[in-house]
Amino acid sequence: MRIALCITDLDVGGAEQALVALATRLDRSRFTPSVYCLGPEPAHEASSCIPPLVAEDIPVHCLGARNVAAFPAVVWKLSRLFRQFQPDLVQTFLFHANIAGRIAARAAGVKNVVCGIRVAERQSRWHLWLDRLTTRWVTKYVCVSESVARFSAEQGGLARDKLAVIPNGVDLEHYPAARPAALSEAGVPRGSRVVVFVGRLEPQKGLTWLLEAAAQWLPRNPDARLVVVGRGPQRTALEHLALRQRVADRVHWLGWRADVAEILAASDVLVLPSRWEGMPNVVLQAMASRIPVLATDVEGVRELLGENAEPQTVAFGDTPTLVEKLTRLLSDRQLAERLGQDNRRRVEQSFSIQRMVAAYEALWESMACVQQRGPG
Repeated sequence: MRIALCITDLDVGGAEQALVALATRLDRSRFTPSVYCLGPEPAHEASSCIPPLVAEDIPVHCLGARNVAAFPAVVWKLSRLFRQFQPDLVQTFLFHANIAGRIAARAAGVKNVVCGIRVAERQSRWHLWLDRLTTRWVTKYVCVSESVARFSAEQGGLARDKLAVIPNGVDLEHYPAARPAALSEAGVPRGSRVVVFVGRLEPQKGLTWLLEAAAQWLPRNPDARLVVVGRGPQRTALEHLALRQRVADRVHWLGWRADVAEILAASDVLVLPSRWEGMPNVVLQAMASRIPVLATDVEGVRELLGENAEPQTVAFGDTPTLVEKLTRLLSDRQLAERLGQDNRRRVEQSFSIQRMVAAYEALWESMACVQQRGPG
């Protein structure tokens, strides 16, 4: 099968890493992948997902779109490239690629279109409207969690028989990292208890609440430090908030980092205070790194944590419980170690990258078989 994998951009991120993992691990005796990116090539090789694709001789086409005004031209270019490649199936990731990919596939005469839904979209409701308006051009949706599938049916209005669930996977060979990051080089005192956040600095991720609560949980844990990994539009505002909360001297801003595995290996707890999610990759990475998690009880989190969800989740905005649970994870080392080991076992059993790839392969082949048989 010729598989066209289409995504909005190829800078390192959760969806982008999932595409790379999928493309580079496909059984090449059964599948021939080609990758299509709506945006330009990433500016920096360190944050680009292209090198591992090129290393596996997978063609990569970057169409150069930088804003929504380029959308019509990108759809035309994409349909032309699809006609050249003649894919048996188009698999898209992220909203803009989902829409552009289905329109271009229809124009190119591609029958099978699978769109990935990676988040319960609670902010841009027009995304849900446009998805529903063009759903007739989609054969199947892949949701990253059961909770995202429920949201897509109940809030997005998508047909339940079009929804499949394939959870994210994590590469167990890369976690935990063999050598922890030297956080002392970033100003973290040696011997500190490290609470780490990894993600974009934007409202969805709930860092404003975490920093407001830090005025309570940091004083209760005098050897604790908060390490923030990531970049985004809220960076300056969050730094000012840390100053107002008088915790700035115990918050370390690392920016974007390529060594997330090493940073997790040097950390004691991952915190993820998101307002909404889909199935957060960083929780999987922390679980594979054998460390406990404290995440808001949003989409996909309980499905990841399983029977150990209760001590590792908190309702968004529930500051007393956040302070209590985070303090316990930092002070009770026996509990933290047990949760970390259980997290690792759960990932090994249910969320390996190999399971994710096999699930996509099975879905695609089942759709090909249905198309060959035809109706009835």
